[in-house]
Amino acid sequence: MFKQSIPAAILMGLAALSIPAITAIADEVDYTKMTPEELAEYLILETGNPNLEQEVQEGGTARQRMVQDELQKICSVVGGGRPDMETLLEVSKQARETIVYPEDGIKLGDWKRGRDLAWSGFGFRIGHNVDDHDKNDIGGNCYNCHQLGTDRTGGTIGPSLVGFGRIRGTSDAIKEYTYNVIYNSHSAFPCTNMPRFGPSGFLNQQSIADIMAYLLDPESPVNQ
Repeated sequence: MFKQSIPAAILMGLAALSIPAITAIADEVDYTKMTPEELAEYLILETGNPNLEQEVQEGGTARQRMVQDELQKICSVVGGGRPDMETLLEVSKQARETIVYPEDGIKLGDWKRGRDLAWSGFGFRIGHNVDDHDKNDIGGNCYNCHQLGTDRTGGTIGPSLVGFGRIRGTSDAIKEYTYNVIYNSHSAFPCTNMPRFGPSGFLNQQSIADIMAYLLDPESPVNQ
């Protein structure tokens, strides 16, 4: 079977990602017949690097972490696109049913701790240096997708949250909405790419309250 040489630029990029013996891949599969998505999936899932058998913080292995749960399967449309409206409404309904509220009601926490959590990706990273939960708080990694304040530079994948509280206020309805979105984003935005922090156990209720305070407290840099 004809095998096309992998371009030098791609080899250099893969070498930078510590993917060894990349040329051997060309001897094993005919990657020229793969789509970019198929090639990426092959490199991640089949080459042994990264090590998907590595244990992860929540239990199990990295390979098991990559298996879609039922909601992700529902939201995954073959060939791209979005599920129909009936499916989206059902996803939202099921997401709302997962939300667990604090026994003493939804309250704002410490915005300064919330700032630290919002700007931290610590928690469930794996690799050569696996995050140890005994050494640091688990962050929300919010900054990766959102611009949060005017004092630091965040991501642009999600909408900007600058002025979030200044624009919306801090009514009970806004606090409940914010709690719901952080706890299970699919309740408001079915089939979104935003993580489900509550059901996954990535963030506990106190951490959600602190991040809410960072978003809503008038003293927070988000609202300056």
